[in-house]
Amino acid sequence: MNWPSIVLASASPRRAELLRQLGVQFKVAVSNIPEVHHEELTALEVVQINAYRKARSVAKKFPDSLVLGADTLVYLDTRLFGKPATLEDAYQMLEQLQGRTHYVVTALCLLHLREHRQRVTAERTSVTFRTLDSSAIRRYLNHVNPLDKAGGYAIQEHGDLIVEDLSGSYSNVVGLPLERLTAELNAWTDQAEGKTTPPLSS
Repeated sequence: MNWPSIVLASASPRRAELLRQLGVQFKVAVSNIPEVHHEELTALEVVQINAYRKARSVAKKFPDSLVLGADTLVYLDTRLFGKPATLEDAYQMLEQLQGRTHYVVTALCLLHLREHRQRVTAERTSVTFRTLDSSAIRRYLNHVNPLDKAGGYAIQEHGDLIVEDLSGSYSNVVGLPLERLTAELNAWTDQAEGKTTPPLSS
């Protein structure tokens, strides 16, 4: 795979580990811009805006590099679940999600500032939680630090305690949809080499 090296605009250790699994050469440059969360925007719109903002803020420092920005949200109906500020916030999130099917959406933004090239796309996965009582939620939170995780949970950390079913990309729920990223990197490389590729849907 003749992919370019990447600057990952994220401090997430999970995203870095997933990139390593994919075999991508990369370095990390953290974007410190505040994330946008607007009640009138859909989850898809929010993550696409945030992924682009993260990528652009880092690309200004690395204009000759390909930058990858990503943002993940959990949503149920019209309610958006970002990262909880406290353990009680995390508890309330899990209490609302228990026994129901919600969605995890991650947006990816590939941006090369000098070449004026960008691709923004997103992946959605449905996750069904088990029916959880108060003790089950507390038990899960005793095993996991939820404060840096959208929705207050990590499927890769004791996910069997809370998750009943998943439909779609598992890595998307972890924080980086590898299948979608692979397709995007292939399309990016093909375009750079002058090959034609069909457009990818969001």
